[in-house]
Amino acid sequence: MVDKTLSKQSFKDLGLDPWLVEALKSLSIREPTEIQRACIQPILSGRDVIGSATTGSGKTAAFALPILQKLAEDPYGIFALVLTPTRELAFQIAEQFRVLGTGINLKQSVVVGGLDMMTQALELSRRPHVIVATPGRLVDHINSSTNAVNLKRLRFLVLDEADRLLDDTFADDLACILDQLPKQRQTLLFSATMTPEIESLNFSTTAKPFTYQCNTRFDTVDKLDQRYLFISSTVRDAYLAYLLRSRFEGKTMIIFTGKCRTCERLRIMLRELGFKSTALHAQMSQNDRIGSLAKFKGGIVPILLATDVGSRGLDIPTVQVVLNYELPADATDYIHRVGRTARAGRGGLSLSLVTQHDINVLLNIETKMNKKMQELEVEENDVLEMLNEVSLAQRVANMHLVDTNFGQKRNINREKGQVRAPYSKRRKTAETDQAPKRT
Repeated sequence: MVDKTLSKQSFKDLGLDPWLVEALKSLSIREPTEIQRACIQPILSGRDVIGSATTGSGKTAAFALPILQKLAEDPYGIFALVLTPTRELAFQIAEQFRVLGTGINLKQSVVVGGLDMMTQALELSRRPHVIVATPGRLVDHINSSTNAVNLKRLRFLVLDEADRLLDDTFADDLACILDQLPKQRQTLLFSATMTPEIESLNFSTTAKPFTYQCNTRFDTVDKLDQRYLFISSTVRDAYLAYLLRSRFEGKTMIIFTGKCRTCERLRIMLRELGFKSTALHAQMSQNDRIGSLAKFKGGIVPILLATDVGSRGLDIPTVQVVLNYELPADATDYIHRVGRTARAGRGGLSLSLVTQHDINVLLNIETKMNKKMQELEVEENDVLEMLNEVSLAQRVANMHLVDTNFGQKRNINREKGQVRAPYSKRRKTAETDQAPKRT
């Protein structure tokens, strides 16, 4: 935990150079957050750091600011590598580096799937100071040719959303990347949830890393009002439509679903019901995903329908409501979803639609958070009045998915073996120097 005397420290007191303090002032950021007060000085002093704090607490700036200061002292590329689990988070981190690093002519590259590999390879050949990447696409570049990405002089490695990056999904790719890095480096791990995998990780130096944890493993901000609504699974869509039309009219909100198909189906259904919304899921092209986020961030549409690709790291302070159309099975995923609202000191509401099949999931989440959600009261007869209108919109949405062969391209690619395999399998079967194209 942080000493209480740190609460009075300014950015200048933390050791940041005047040009960074001025850059922060230009963004109307004048006081550091708790995690920034705790972690900036240890990073500047050369220590490995593990930082955990609630979502919206300023974790990105906590590592970006000291990295930029050290880069300004000794600029060379490639200086820092930031790994993230999702493409959207990669673009957001890169944007923060860009804004904070305007005073030093920062060069950076975003390396994620869904975009042209040749364009990315050209950027990497120019040796950017900071690379922000998803592990899989970076490994594709590492395997594409010898010295495609030279990381031997890297000064900083950052794992953002470290709890997600350290699970089995990314294990092989992360091992490949770590093989390319120098042993003498600073390693910085940041996450909203602290896990045993993070706490037991072996670092590149013998010194014990500085650890800061301002929250329990499963914690949410105090200003988040968490509710649930117990319903029958057969009328879930009708309840959703009723809530949007009555309780949440005019609110900026994110609706989370478990599957891409459900996300796309709801987008069409809401369109038929007269609601403006956009979607974010893995079966959209990267350009479409970027466009959807831009519409939502810009206030063009008030509703974003998303799978869990949107649950981590997205910093959109204007989000007033998070609605779980389907509850996630894991409490950690729930924490990250509801963390998209009540950010930066603002209040927010989360509402979870709970069916007869979700009771144990809800109880598990409440137990791990050590918090009880309040039930939202809704008059069922008001919902049932919309049933015919919603049923018609459902049929239109289902027909659209069939007519457009939604998901068919991915199934075909999987049958052809074009969907990207884990690194360990690709390493064994690679026959050429050309890395597989990421879908």
